[in-house]
Amino acid sequence: MSDATMNDVEIVTTSSRFAEVIANASRRPRVALDIESNGLHRYPERICLFQLAVDGSVFLIDPTAALDTRPLGQLLADALVEKVLHSADYDLRSLDRDLGYRIKNLFDTSIAAAFVGSTSLGLATVLQEYLGVEVSKSKRQQRADWTNRPLTSEARHYAAEDVRHLERVRDVLVQRLSDLSRLEWVAEECERLAQVKYKPPDHEWAFASVKGSRVLDSRGLAVLRSLYRFRHREAVRMDRPPFKVIPDAVLVGLASDPSTDLADVKGLGRFRHPPASGRLLSAVRDGLRASPVTRPKSPTRNNRHVVARVQQVRARLRNLKEWRADLGRRLALNPGLLWPAASLERLASSPESLDEELGSPDVRRWQRCEFGTLLRDFIATLR
Repeated sequence: MSDATMNDVEIVTTSSRFAEVIANASRRPRVALDIESNGLHRYPERICLFQLAVDGSVFLIDPTAALDTRPLGQLLADALVEKVLHSADYDLRSLDRDLGYRIKNLFDTSIAAAFVGSTSLGLATVLQEYLGVEVSKSKRQQRADWTNRPLTSEARHYAAEDVRHLERVRDVLVQRLSDLSRLEWVAEECERLAQVKYKPPDHEWAFASVKGSRVLDSRGLAVLRSLYRFRHREAVRMDRPPFKVIPDAVLVGLASDPSTDLADVKGLGRFRHPPASGRLLSAVRDGLRASPVTRPKSPTRNNRHVVARVQQVRARLRNLKEWRADLGRRLALNPGLLWPAASLERLASSPESLDEELGSPDVRRWQRCEFGTLLRDFIATLR
């Protein structure tokens, strides 16, 4: 890449300069934002870089430099400044997890592209389709450890390109949405997305979701729980993701046969030998001494209507999905955008509950206004 490509990119490493950048951004109608984290390399995962684009200039803000990030939180909460992100779900959860920050006035270019009919929603594809701009989404950078400093020139370029074009593609998408009378649809979708919060893992029962664990009996589950907690502690101590400490399959194998000689187990790495092997064997013994574990039952759905009229309900659901698919074909949109699948399933069981369903939290205002009458008319034809 040329120096000219990067002459509008500034790395921000002091709180005073960061405050100046945010003060300038807060006077603009919109800014573009992205983040980079280190979940493939560190544990617990944390944000390592903020990318901010303001009026054509890109700022790479380095939180590893112990910045005071409170000005960013104030900007994100400022409803007068639109924040443009692409596929914001992960970013929103990360900001909430690490800093407790929430975004007001969000515009997600991935959602916008979906509502003008795009089927490939990756950033590079969207930029190519609507701006004719080609950006390289290097697999190496996607999998990079963003904790590392100094940032390489390749990393700086990759990070900058994630936000450099977002404001321009936002403008093109807004015009397309306006022409299609779908701007309000996207506004509501973005408003709903902005409510997303980070949900901490259920440490009490997370072990029960390990792939392959369903073959274990209650004693094996007790050992797996002990091993899972041991791995978590080791991952925190080593600052490595759990899957890089001990793979899930190895945990399940040990839990199914706790007497296995560690020297014969592949995938244990340092835990095959002292002193790490001693800590692992202690976790196995703790599991064997613990009370057997009964896996919690999955919540059962209220399907009394389904039980009574299984074939009828299935036929209704097929018809309802075809109604939605036909709507998608006419609008050249992914049918899944047009009406929630969970709502169709409930209506298949109880078509008489349409009025109640129209008020369901799953159903958007724009869906109710645009398609509520059409759905009512279609349900009237079902038996």
